[in-house]
Amino acid sequence: MEKLLRNIEEVVTVEEFKALRGGLAYLGFEPLWPIHIGWLIWAYKLAELKEAGFDVVVLVATWHAWINDKGSVEELRAQGEKIRAVLDKIGRFRYVYGDEVAKDPSYWELVVKIAKETSLARVRRATPVMGRRAEEVELDFSKLLYPIMQVADIFYLGVDVAVGGMDQRRAHMLARDVAEKLGFKKPVALHTPIITSLSGTGRMEGSHREIDEVYAMYKMSKSKPQSAIFITDSEEEVRRKVWAAYCPPKETRFNPVFEIAAYLLIPYGGPLEVGGRRYESAEALEKDYREGIATPQALKEAVSTALVELLTKLK
Repeated sequence: MEKLLRNIEEVVTVEEFKALRGGLAYLGFEPLWPIHIGWLIWAYKLAELKEAGFDVVVLVATWHAWINDKGSVEELRAQGEKIRAVLDKIGRFRYVYGDEVAKDPSYWELVVKIAKETSLARVRRATPVMGRRAEEVELDFSKLLYPIMQVADIFYLGVDVAVGGMDQRRAHMLARDVAEKLGFKKPVALHTPIITSLSGTGRMEGSHREIDEVYAMYKMSKSKPQSAIFITDSEEEVRRKVWAAYCPPKETRFNPVFEIAAYLLIPYGGPLEVGGRRYESAEALEKDYREGIATPQALKEAVSTALVELLTKLK
C-alpha cells in the first residue's frame, strides 16, 4: 500500500482505496503520437497496481480523440498501436478501444442516463479535461459529450480505481457524484502529478488541486513541442530541452526539471546523483534544492543524463 500511494498527488478517498482488495484499475488516453514523458508517470503507476494484483484496463480513447479534433478513428488506432508498444515495456495491460465500445448500444444507454443526472453547467465545468477552454467547446456541441462519455467509460468497464493526472480530476469527481445518484459503484480516484511545461507557468497561486483547470493549460503538451520532452527525442534534443527549461534556484513548485526528477526519475529510475550527492527520495532532493545545496546547473546535468538513460530503455 505504501508503494501504491507514493508519487500520488491525490486519492479520493484514501480510506476507500485501502479498503479495496484488488479490483479493476482503469486509465483512458487519447492516442496521440509521439507521447511525452509525463505519460510515463501514470504508466509506471499502472504497472505498480498490476503488480499488486489489480486487473488493469487501458482505454485507447479513439472516439474521444476524434471528438477532440485529433484525427480520424483509423489514424488514431494506428497511433494507439505505437503507444501500446511503449507501454508494453513498462507493464502488460489489457486494452479496450473506444470505437469498439461505441458499437455497444448499452454504452449509449449509460451516456443518456448520466446526461439526465448532470446539468449543463456541470458538464461545462468538466470540459477542461480535454485541454480546451470553455469558449472553444461552445463552438462544437459534440465536445460536451466528452466528459459524459468519460463517466460512461468508467461505469461501462466496472471500474474500481480510476487513474489519471490531476487534469482528469473533474471527470472523476463527476463520476463519483453520478454513481451515487444512479446507484452505481463509486470509483476511487487516483491522481498522479503532472509535469509542468518546460517553459514554466509564471506566477500561480494555490495548490495543484485548487488550480487544476488552469494548471492543465501549463502542462507538457504535444500541441506545444517546446513545452515537452517526447519519447522519440534524440539524446541531443533531450539535453537541449532540459538545459533550456525553466528551473529557478531554491524553488521546486512548478519547476519542471525538479518535477522530472521527483515524479519520474527517482521513483522509477532509481537513486539520482546530483552534484555528487545521492538522492533516494524526492523529499531529500527537495530539501537540499530549497536550501541551495543542489543547484539548478547540477540538477539539469543529473536530470538530462538520467532521462536519456531511461528513454533509451523504452525505445
